[in-house]
Amino acid sequence: MATENALPTRPHITLPDSFNIHAQDPRLERKKPDPPAPTPADPAPPLGVLSAFTGTFAGKGLNLIFRPNSAAPTTTTFPNPIPAPQAPNPPNENVLEINLTTETLSFSKPLGSVPNRGLEVQNDIFLNGVPYIQAVNDVTNPATGKADGPASGIHFEPGLFMHVPATKNDPVIGESISRMASIPHGTTINAQGLAPVAPFQGAPQIAKVDITPFVVGNPANLVRFAAQTAASTNTPRLPQDLSQFIANGTITQAILDDPNTVLRDANKGKDIRNTTVFTLSTNPSAPFLNGGTANIDFLQGGVGPQSQGPNASAVQMSSIFWINAVSYTLDVPAWKPGQPPLRLTPKKVNDSASLPTFTGTPPKEIPQPKTIRVMTNEIQYSQNVGLNFAGLTWPHVSVATLGVQGDLPVPEEAWGV
Repeated sequence: MATENALPTRPHITLPDSFNIHAQDPRLERKKPDPPAPTPADPAPPLGVLSAFTGTFAGKGLNLIFRPNSAAPTTTTFPNPIPAPQAPNPPNENVLEINLTTETLSFSKPLGSVPNRGLEVQNDIFLNGVPYIQAVNDVTNPATGKADGPASGIHFEPGLFMHVPATKNDPVIGESISRMASIPHGTTINAQGLAPVAPFQGAPQIAKVDITPFVVGNPANLVRFAAQTAASTNTPRLPQDLSQFIANGTITQAILDDPNTVLRDANKGKDIRNTTVFTLSTNPSAPFLNGGTANIDFLQGGVGPQSQGPNASAVQMSSIFWINAVSYTLDVPAWKPGQPPLRLTPKKVNDSASLPTFTGTPPKEIPQPKTIRVMTNEIQYSQNVGLNFAGLTWPHVSVATLGVQGDLPVPEEAWGV
Protein backbone atom coordinates (compact mmCIF):
# COMPACT_ATOMS: atom_id res chain seq x y z
CA MET A 1 0.00 0.00 0.00
CA ALA A 2 1.36 3.40 -0.93
CA THR A 3 1.77 5.96 1.84
CA GLU A 4 0.21 9.39 1.82
CA ASN A 5 3.54 10.98 0.90
CA ALA A 6 4.40 8.52 -1.89
CA LEU A 7 5.42 9.99 -5.23
CA PRO A 8 5.25 8.28 -8.60
CA THR A 9 8.24 6.53 -10.06
CA ARG A 10 10.51 9.09 -11.68
CA PRO A 11 9.98 9.31 -15.45
CA HIS A 12 13.17 9.22 -17.45
CA ILE A 13 14.17 11.37 -20.39
CA THR A 14 17.72 11.84 -21.66
CA LEU A 15 19.55 13.02 -24.74
CA PRO A 16 23.07 11.85 -25.63
CA ASP A 17 25.65 14.18 -24.09
CA SER A 18 26.97 15.09 -27.53
CA PHE A 19 23.55 15.81 -29.05
CA ASN A 20 22.78 19.44 -29.86
CA ILE A 21 20.75 20.80 -32.74
CA HIS A 22 22.56 23.29 -34.98
CA ALA A 23 22.13 24.78 -38.44
CA GLN A 24 24.10 22.70 -40.94
CA ASP A 25 25.01 25.54 -43.34
CA PRO A 26 28.68 25.88 -42.29
CA ARG A 27 29.33 22.16 -42.66
CA LEU A 28 27.47 21.79 -45.94
CA GLU A 29 29.13 24.86 -47.45
CA ARG A 30 32.62 23.34 -47.06
CA LYS A 31 34.30 22.10 -50.21
CA LYS A 32 36.50 19.74 -48.23
CA PRO A 33 35.52 16.96 -45.79
CA ASP A 34 35.00 17.90 -42.17
CA PRO A 35 38.22 18.25 -40.18
CA PRO A 36 38.96 15.44 -37.72
CA ALA A 37 38.04 17.56 -34.71
CA PRO A 38 34.59 19.20 -34.54
CA THR A 39 34.52 22.94 -34.86
CA PRO A 40 33.26 24.84 -31.79
CA ALA A 41 29.54 25.41 -31.91
CA ASP A 42 28.03 28.87 -31.65
CA PRO A 43 26.55 29.70 -28.25
CA ALA A 44 23.08 28.24 -27.83
CA PRO A 45 20.17 30.67 -28.03
CA PRO A 46 18.74 31.78 -24.69
CA LEU A 47 16.10 29.75 -22.88
CA GLY A 48 14.61 32.68 -21.02
CA VAL A 49 12.20 31.55 -18.33
CA LEU A 50 12.70 27.94 -19.44
CA SER A 51 16.13 27.94 -17.79
CA ALA A 52 14.21 27.13 -14.58
CA PHE A 53 12.99 23.87 -16.15
CA THR A 54 15.98 21.74 -15.16
CA GLY A 55 16.03 18.26 -13.64
CA THR A 56 12.97 16.59 -12.12
CA PHE A 57 10.13 18.10 -10.09
CA ALA A 58 7.58 16.10 -8.11
CA GLY A 59 4.60 16.74 -5.86
CA LYS A 60 0.85 16.47 -5.43
CA GLY A 61 -2.21 17.78 -7.17
CA LEU A 62 -5.80 17.31 -8.25
CA ASN A 63 -7.49 16.23 -11.48
CA LEU A 64 -11.17 16.76 -12.36
CA ILE A 65 -12.71 15.53 -15.59
CA PHE A 66 -16.26 15.23 -16.89
CA ARG A 67 -16.11 12.23 -19.22
CA PRO A 68 -18.79 10.55 -21.34
CA ASN A 69 -20.77 7.54 -20.15
CA SER A 70 -21.77 4.87 -22.64
CA ALA A 71 -24.23 2.06 -23.20
CA ALA A 72 -23.68 -1.51 -22.00
CA PRO A 73 -21.35 -3.30 -21.71
CA THR A 74 -19.06 -0.34 -20.97
CA THR A 75 -21.47 1.70 -18.84
CA THR A 76 -19.85 3.23 -15.77
CA THR A 77 -21.82 2.16 -12.69
CA PHE A 78 -21.99 3.63 -9.20
CA PRO A 79 -22.25 2.26 -5.63
CA ASN A 80 -25.41 4.25 -4.94
CA PRO A 81 -28.28 4.31 -7.48
CA ILE A 82 -28.58 7.59 -9.36
CA PRO A 83 -31.94 9.26 -10.04
CA ALA A 84 -33.69 8.45 -13.31
CA PRO A 85 -33.06 8.49 -16.16
CA GLN A 86 -30.42 5.81 -15.92
CA ALA A 87 -27.01 6.31 -17.48
CA PRO A 88 -26.11 6.98 -20.19
CA ASN A 89 -29.31 8.96 -20.84
CA PRO A 90 -29.09 12.77 -20.45
CA PRO A 91 -28.47 14.40 -18.05
CA ASN A 92 -26.63 11.30 -16.81
CA GLU A 93 -24.57 10.81 -19.96
CA ASN A 94 -21.47 12.05 -18.13
CA VAL A 95 -19.30 11.05 -15.17
CA LEU A 96 -17.41 13.55 -13.02
CA GLU A 97 -14.18 11.81 -12.05
CA ILE A 98 -12.03 13.34 -9.31
CA ASN A 99 -8.45 12.20 -8.71
CA LEU A 100 -6.07 13.11 -5.92
CA THR A 101 -2.74 12.85 -7.69
CA THR A 102 1.00 12.53 -7.38
CA GLU A 103 3.12 13.71 -10.28
CA THR A 104 6.61 13.94 -11.69
CA LEU A 105 7.72 16.38 -14.38
CA SER A 106 11.16 15.56 -15.77
CA PHE A 107 13.19 17.79 -18.10
CA SER A 108 16.06 16.83 -20.38
CA LYS A 109 19.01 19.07 -21.21
CA PRO A 110 18.33 21.90 -23.71
CA LEU A 111 18.17 21.08 -27.42
CA GLY A 112 20.66 23.72 -28.61
CA SER A 113 20.17 25.99 -31.61
CA VAL A 114 17.05 25.09 -33.61
CA PRO A 115 17.02 27.08 -36.89
CA ASN A 116 13.75 28.39 -38.29
CA ARG A 117 14.24 29.88 -41.74
CA GLY A 118 12.75 33.25 -42.61
CA LEU A 119 11.53 34.26 -46.05
CA GLU A 120 12.89 37.37 -47.80
CA VAL A 121 12.68 40.32 -45.37
CA GLN A 122 12.18 38.05 -42.35
CA ASN A 123 15.59 36.83 -41.18
CA ASP A 124 16.22 33.37 -39.74
CA ILE A 125 15.57 32.84 -36.04
CA PHE A 126 17.03 30.28 -33.66
CA LEU A 127 14.91 28.57 -31.01
CA ASN A 128 16.01 26.64 -27.96
CA GLY A 129 13.98 24.47 -25.64
CA VAL A 130 13.73 21.54 -23.27
CA PRO A 131 12.08 18.14 -23.83
CA TYR A 132 9.92 16.91 -20.94
CA ILE A 133 7.99 13.91 -19.71
CA GLN A 134 5.00 14.25 -17.36
CA ALA A 135 3.66 11.26 -15.45
CA VAL A 136 0.59 11.50 -13.18
CA ASN A 137 -0.75 8.84 -10.81
CA ASP A 138 -4.12 8.63 -9.09
CA VAL A 139 -3.74 7.98 -5.33
CA THR A 140 -7.36 8.63 -4.30
CA ASN A 141 -8.47 6.37 -1.43
CA PRO A 142 -12.28 6.38 -0.89
CA ALA A 143 -11.84 4.31 2.29
CA THR A 144 -9.77 7.00 4.04
CA GLY A 145 -10.66 10.15 2.14
CA LYS A 146 -6.95 10.84 1.63
CA ALA A 147 -4.29 10.67 -1.06
CA ASP A 148 -2.89 7.41 0.33
CA GLY A 149 -4.23 4.85 -2.14
CA PRO A 150 -2.03 2.64 -4.31
CA ALA A 151 -0.59 4.64 -7.20
CA SER A 152 -2.27 4.01 -10.56
CA GLY A 153 -1.20 5.85 -13.73
CA ILE A 154 -3.75 8.19 -15.34
CA HIS A 155 -1.63 10.46 -17.56
CA PHE A 156 1.60 10.31 -19.55
CA GLU A 157 2.79 13.16 -21.73
CA PRO A 158 5.99 13.66 -23.72
CA GLY A 159 6.54 17.12 -25.09
CA LEU A 160 8.66 20.20 -25.65
CA PHE A 161 8.80 23.66 -24.14
CA MET A 162 10.38 25.99 -26.71
CA HIS A 163 11.67 29.55 -26.39
CA VAL A 164 10.93 31.62 -29.51
CA PRO A 165 12.77 34.92 -30.01
CA ALA A 166 10.93 38.09 -30.96
CA THR A 167 10.41 38.88 -34.65
CA LYS A 168 9.84 42.31 -36.18
CA ASN A 169 8.75 41.60 -39.75
CA ASP A 170 6.67 38.52 -40.46
CA PRO A 171 5.15 37.96 -37.98
CA VAL A 172 5.47 40.85 -35.53
CA ILE A 173 5.48 39.02 -32.19
CA GLY A 174 7.48 39.49 -29.01
CA GLU A 175 9.55 36.84 -27.28
CA SER A 176 7.29 33.84 -26.67
CA ILE A 177 6.99 30.32 -25.27
CA SER A 178 5.50 27.35 -27.09
CA ARG A 179 4.45 24.02 -25.59
CA MET A 180 4.00 21.06 -27.92
CA ALA A 181 2.77 17.75 -26.50
CA SER A 182 1.19 14.39 -27.30
CA ILE A 183 -1.47 12.74 -25.12
CA PRO A 184 -2.06 8.95 -25.35
CA HIS A 185 -5.86 9.32 -25.71
CA GLY A 186 -5.23 10.70 -29.19
CA THR A 187 -4.69 14.47 -28.89
CA THR A 188 -1.74 16.67 -29.76
CA ILE A 189 -1.42 20.31 -28.73
CA ASN A 190 0.49 23.41 -29.77
CA ALA A 191 0.04 26.19 -27.22
CA GLN A 192 1.68 29.62 -27.26
CA GLY A 193 2.07 32.60 -24.99
CA LEU A 194 4.24 35.67 -24.51
CA ALA A 195 7.33 35.16 -22.38
CA PRO A 196 7.33 36.85 -18.97
CA VAL A 197 9.29 40.09 -18.74
CA ALA A 198 10.44 39.71 -15.13
CA PRO A 199 9.41 38.08 -11.85
CA PHE A 200 7.28 39.95 -9.35
CA GLN A 201 7.79 40.06 -5.62
CA GLY A 202 5.93 37.69 -3.34
CA ALA A 203 3.65 34.70 -3.81
CA PRO A 204 1.51 34.12 -6.91
CA GLN A 205 -1.93 35.65 -7.19
CA ILE A 206 -4.00 32.69 -8.38
CA ALA A 207 -7.42 33.41 -9.85
CA LYS A 208 -10.47 31.14 -9.67
CA VAL A 209 -11.11 28.39 -12.23
CA ASP A 210 -14.63 27.02 -12.84
CA ILE A 211 -15.42 23.43 -13.88
CA THR A 212 -19.05 24.15 -14.80
CA PRO A 213 -19.85 22.97 -18.36
CA PHE A 214 -21.29 25.39 -20.89
CA VAL A 215 -23.10 25.26 -24.22
CA VAL A 216 -20.63 24.81 -27.08
CA GLY A 217 -19.65 28.21 -28.41
CA ASN A 218 -21.32 30.12 -25.56
CA PRO A 219 -19.17 30.17 -22.38
CA ALA A 220 -21.70 32.42 -20.63
CA ASN A 221 -24.44 29.77 -20.91
CA LEU A 222 -23.43 27.56 -17.98
CA VAL A 223 -25.08 24.20 -17.25
CA ARG A 224 -24.43 23.07 -13.69
CA PHE A 225 -24.71 19.38 -12.75
CA ALA A 226 -25.65 17.69 -9.47
CA ALA A 227 -22.25 16.00 -9.30
CA GLN A 228 -20.73 19.42 -8.58
CA THR A 229 -22.39 19.40 -5.15
CA ALA A 230 -19.91 17.79 -2.78
CA ALA A 231 -22.52 16.66 -0.21
CA SER A 232 -24.53 14.68 -2.79
CA THR A 233 -24.07 10.91 -2.57
CA ASN A 234 -26.22 9.65 -5.47
CA THR A 235 -24.87 11.49 -8.53
CA PRO A 236 -22.85 10.16 -11.51
CA ARG A 237 -19.53 10.95 -9.86
CA LEU A 238 -16.46 8.96 -8.85
CA PRO A 239 -15.83 8.90 -5.93
CA GLN A 240 -19.57 9.14 -5.39
CA ASP A 241 -19.61 9.66 -1.60
CA LEU A 242 -17.19 12.42 -0.62
CA SER A 243 -17.95 12.38 3.13
CA GLN A 244 -14.50 11.17 4.16
CA PHE A 245 -12.79 13.57 1.76
CA ILE A 246 -14.82 16.51 3.06
CA ALA A 247 -13.91 15.59 6.64
CA ASN A 248 -10.21 15.49 5.73
CA GLY A 249 -10.32 18.64 3.59
CA THR A 250 -8.98 16.80 0.52
CA ILE A 251 -12.09 17.26 -1.70
CA THR A 252 -14.51 19.93 -0.51
CA GLN A 253 -17.24 22.11 -1.95
CA ALA A 254 -14.73 24.97 -2.12
CA ILE A 255 -12.41 22.79 -4.21
CA LEU A 256 -15.20 21.68 -6.57
CA ASP A 257 -16.20 25.32 -7.01
CA ASP A 258 -12.58 26.35 -7.60
CA PRO A 259 -9.87 23.67 -8.01
CA ASN A 260 -7.18 26.37 -7.80
CA THR A 261 -7.99 26.40 -4.08
CA VAL A 262 -5.57 23.44 -3.91
CA LEU A 263 -2.75 25.64 -5.24
CA ARG A 264 -3.43 28.50 -2.86
CA ASP A 265 -3.59 26.08 0.08
CA ALA A 266 -0.25 24.58 -1.00
CA ASN A 267 1.40 28.00 -0.63
CA LYS A 268 0.23 28.58 2.93
CA GLY A 269 3.14 28.83 5.35
CA LYS A 270 5.77 29.09 2.60
CA ASP A 271 8.21 31.96 2.26
CA ILE A 272 7.84 32.70 -1.47
CA ARG A 273 10.18 35.56 -2.34
CA ASN A 274 9.23 36.09 -5.99
CA THR A 275 7.15 34.53 -8.76
CA THR A 276 7.48 34.26 -12.53
CA VAL A 277 4.26 33.51 -14.40
CA PHE A 278 3.36 32.74 -18.00
CA THR A 279 0.19 31.57 -19.76
CA LEU A 280 -0.04 29.26 -22.77
CA SER A 281 -3.11 28.61 -24.91
CA THR A 282 -4.06 26.66 -28.03
CA ASN A 283 -6.68 29.32 -28.86
CA PRO A 284 -4.83 32.08 -30.72
CA SER A 285 -5.45 35.62 -29.58
CA ALA A 286 -3.53 38.77 -30.45
CA PRO A 287 -0.69 38.88 -31.23
CA PHE A 288 -0.78 35.14 -32.03
CA LEU A 289 -2.40 33.73 -35.15
CA ASN A 290 -1.92 29.98 -34.79
CA GLY A 291 -1.83 27.05 -32.38
CA GLY A 292 -4.48 24.46 -31.68
CA THR A 293 -5.35 20.85 -30.94
CA ALA A 294 -5.72 17.79 -33.17
CA ASN A 295 -7.70 14.65 -32.27
CA ILE A 296 -7.99 11.12 -33.59
CA ASP A 297 -11.27 10.22 -35.27
CA PHE A 298 -12.68 8.39 -32.24
CA LEU A 299 -12.48 11.56 -30.14
CA GLN A 300 -13.73 13.77 -32.95
CA GLY A 301 -16.69 11.50 -33.72
CA GLY A 302 -18.40 10.81 -37.04
CA VAL A 303 -20.19 13.04 -39.50
CA GLY A 304 -23.64 12.96 -41.02
CA PRO A 305 -27.18 12.62 -39.65
CA GLN A 306 -26.44 9.34 -37.81
CA SER A 307 -23.51 10.75 -35.85
CA GLN A 308 -23.91 11.58 -32.15
CA GLY A 309 -21.09 14.09 -32.47
CA PRO A 310 -17.77 13.99 -30.60
CA ASN A 311 -17.07 11.29 -28.03
CA ALA A 312 -14.75 13.72 -26.23
CA SER A 313 -12.99 16.08 -28.59
CA ALA A 314 -10.30 18.22 -26.95
CA VAL A 315 -11.00 21.56 -28.61
CA GLN A 316 -8.78 23.84 -26.54
CA MET A 317 -6.17 23.86 -23.78
CA SER A 318 -4.94 26.72 -21.64
CA SER A 319 -2.41 26.52 -18.84
CA ILE A 320 -0.81 28.90 -16.37
CA PHE A 321 2.65 28.17 -14.93
CA TRP A 322 4.02 29.81 -11.82
CA ILE A 323 7.72 29.44 -11.00
CA ASN A 324 7.99 30.29 -7.31
CA ALA A 325 11.32 31.12 -5.66
CA VAL A 326 10.86 29.57 -2.20
CA SER A 327 13.13 30.38 0.72
CA TYR A 328 13.74 27.49 3.15
CA THR A 329 15.20 27.37 6.66
CA LEU A 330 17.78 24.64 7.30
CA ASP A 331 18.86 23.52 10.77
CA VAL A 332 22.63 23.07 10.64
CA PRO A 333 24.32 21.00 13.38
CA ALA A 334 27.76 21.72 14.83
CA TRP A 335 30.40 20.63 12.35
CA LYS A 336 34.20 20.40 12.14
CA PRO A 337 36.49 20.11 9.10
CA GLY A 338 37.14 16.47 8.26
CA GLN A 339 33.60 15.37 9.07
CA PRO A 340 31.34 14.12 6.21
CA PRO A 341 29.46 16.70 4.14
CA LEU A 342 26.11 17.79 5.56
CA ARG A 343 22.81 16.68 4.04
CA LEU A 344 19.96 18.92 5.17
CA THR A 345 16.20 18.87 4.58
CA PRO A 346 13.89 21.84 5.32
CA LYS A 347 11.03 21.57 7.76
CA LYS A 348 7.76 20.61 6.10
CA VAL A 349 5.02 23.25 6.23
CA ASN A 350 2.41 21.22 4.29
CA ASP A 351 2.10 18.07 2.16
CA SER A 352 1.91 19.69 -1.28
CA ALA A 353 5.31 19.38 -2.97
CA SER A 354 8.13 17.07 -2.02
CA LEU A 355 10.96 18.87 -0.23
CA PRO A 356 14.41 19.33 -1.75
CA THR A 357 17.52 18.12 0.04
CA PHE A 358 20.55 20.41 0.30
CA THR A 359 24.10 19.11 0.62
CA GLY A 360 27.45 20.73 1.13
CA THR A 361 30.65 21.11 3.11
CA PRO A 362 30.88 24.26 5.24
CA PRO A 363 33.97 26.35 4.47
CA LYS A 364 34.82 26.64 8.19
CA GLU A 365 34.00 25.01 11.51
CA ILE A 366 30.48 25.52 12.85
CA PRO A 367 30.96 25.43 16.63
CA GLN A 368 27.26 25.55 17.53
CA PRO A 369 24.01 24.56 15.80
CA LYS A 370 22.56 27.35 13.70
CA THR A 371 19.96 28.02 11.00
CA ILE A 372 20.64 29.18 7.47
CA ARG A 373 18.43 30.24 4.58
CA VAL A 374 18.52 28.75 1.08
CA MET A 375 16.31 29.24 -1.94
CA THR A 376 15.12 27.09 -4.84
CA ASN A 377 12.20 26.91 -7.27
CA GLU A 378 8.83 25.21 -7.14
CA ILE A 379 6.55 24.87 -10.15
CA GLN A 380 2.80 25.28 -9.90
CA TYR A 381 0.38 24.98 -12.78
CA SER A 382 -3.33 25.11 -13.51
CA GLN A 383 -4.50 23.56 -16.79
CA ASN A 384 -7.96 23.65 -18.35
CA VAL A 385 -8.83 21.44 -21.33
CA GLY A 386 -12.20 21.91 -23.04
CA LEU A 387 -13.80 18.59 -24.03
CA ASN A 388 -16.76 18.74 -26.41
CA PHE A 389 -19.52 16.11 -26.28
CA ALA A 390 -23.31 16.04 -25.89
CA GLY A 391 -23.62 19.66 -27.01
CA LEU A 392 -21.52 21.04 -24.16
CA THR A 393 -17.94 22.01 -23.51
CA TRP A 394 -16.80 20.24 -20.34
CA PRO A 395 -13.84 21.75 -18.45
CA HIS A 396 -11.14 19.22 -17.55
CA VAL A 397 -8.98 20.90 -14.88
CA SER A 398 -5.67 19.68 -13.48
CA VAL A 399 -3.50 21.44 -10.89
CA ALA A 400 -0.27 20.54 -9.10
CA THR A 401 2.54 21.90 -6.94
CA LEU A 402 5.93 20.39 -7.80
CA GLY A 403 9.26 20.66 -5.97
CA VAL A 404 12.81 19.99 -7.13
CA GLN A 405 14.03 16.41 -6.69
CA GLY A 406 17.54 15.28 -5.81
CA ASP A 407 20.33 16.89 -3.84
CA LEU A 408 20.94 20.61 -4.31
CA PRO A 409 24.20 22.33 -3.33
CA VAL A 410 24.17 24.78 -0.44
CA PRO A 411 25.42 28.08 -1.88
CA GLU A 412 28.76 29.13 -0.41
CA GLU A 413 27.39 32.43 0.86
CA ALA A 414 24.51 30.70 2.71
CA TRP A 415 26.83 29.18 5.35
CA GLY A 416 27.48 32.60 6.84
CA VAL A 417 30.83 31.61 8.40
